Amino acid sequence: MEKKKKNSKKVKVSEIFEVEKDGKEKTIEAHGFEEEKIVSKDQLKKEKKIFLIIILTMIGFSLFFAISYLIGDSFNHIKVESVKFILDKTTMAGRTLYKTSIPVMFNASKADYNFWLRENPTLTNKIPFNGTLLIMKNMVINQNSNFNCDGDGIIGVANLVRLYGVLDVSVIADKNATCDSKERYVYLNIKTGNETRIDQTGKTCYEMTVKDCEILPATERFMIETLIETNEYLNG
Repeated sequence: MEKKKKNSKKVKVSEIFEVEKDGKEKTIEAHGFEEEKIVSKDQLKKEKKIFLIIILTMIGFSLFFAISYLIGDSFNHIKVESVKFILDKTTMAGRTLYKTSIPVMFNASKADYNFWLRENPTLTNKIPFNGTLLIMKNMVINQNSNFNCDGDGIIGVANLVRLYGVLDVSVIADKNATCDSKERYVYLNIKTGNETRIDQTGKTCYEMTVKDCEILPATERFMIETLIETNEYLNG
């Protein structure tokens, strides 16, 4: 008759402990045997498989949450070069705004100053900007029309002035000012035309042409270029 395979074996064990008798300590050694279960190769394979499944499941959940976060975040913001805009659907009912910020000093500590654009920056950025933007301590903004445009002109120019104010640029309107050949200030002239575009006409001079009341996207295009230049300066 064939013998049954044992699934355990005896292992010799030893223990050492201290006892006290009649005020004296004595070291005693105890020896014996105990049963130790023998793990078969099949059992080892099964346990490794279970362990691998647990690890892969944990990795899968981690990847799922990471991908879900990235997908959700990608739908919540857009980027134009180095400038990130967060989609804001709560500040103005029925309209999506595009929020961004620049770092400023407030009460001797750093803080973020927020701006909200009304036009989609990825579309606004397609408006031609021919030239390189230069930011100086002084700026003159003139316009040959009031660009009322249901209030868009007031909003657009005011937001542009506010951005430059945060950058510590002094902005004024001077009807007698023109492009300064001595480069003492940045000059921006806003006029009507057949195509909405921005052109550099001198080292510190720019001409913003506005077609069909597109004053808001035109001013926001100038703001985007300013934010890009500011980010490059701060991160450079």
